[in-house]
Amino acid sequence: MSSKAPFTIRPAEPGDVTLIHRFILELAEYERMLDEAVLTVEDVHRALFGETPAAEVVLAYEGEEPAGLALFFHNFSTFLGRRGLYLEDLYVRPAFRGRGYGKALLVHLAGIARDRGCGRMDWEVLAWNEGPIRFYESLGAVAMNEWRHFRLTGEALQRVAEQGSVAAGKED
Repeated sequence: MSSKAPFTIRPAEPGDVTLIHRFILELAEYERMLDEAVLTVEDVHRALFGETPAAEVVLAYEGEEPAGLALFFHNFSTFLGRRGLYLEDLYVRPAFRGRGYGKALLVHLAGIARDRGCGRMDWEVLAWNEGPIRFYESLGAVAMNEWRHFRLTGEALQRVAEQGSVAAGKED
């Protein structure tokens, strides 16, 4: 990090939700998935600071300028018998890339995982995103190529959920 302004990472606070929302939309645009990013500022607030927070965020700053974020939550490994840390989003704004901030965020999260007794840290990267893939491999991360990621969303999720009443022997 050769910038003149100091680089800092701090936990997000409720007053950061508009910035976090903007970062998520920027990331969605970069990942060519902006049409899937339907969340609102209120959704972000509820997810991070509501009654039962679903995730956490740390924000990266160069001086006073917001440079990026990492959004993460805990998962659980039955094989390890311990929780893990799942990195959902790592985003550094284009103007701040190439300065080591992505690595600094990842190192920060690894420290959180270690301090919380996590058995592992996981994340996904789009197959076409070669730069981050090379970066993660350079850190010693291993691609889990034998695993396939599946997702239910929208109408498919609704259809499967509706089968629950039949499977449980319930009648409508």
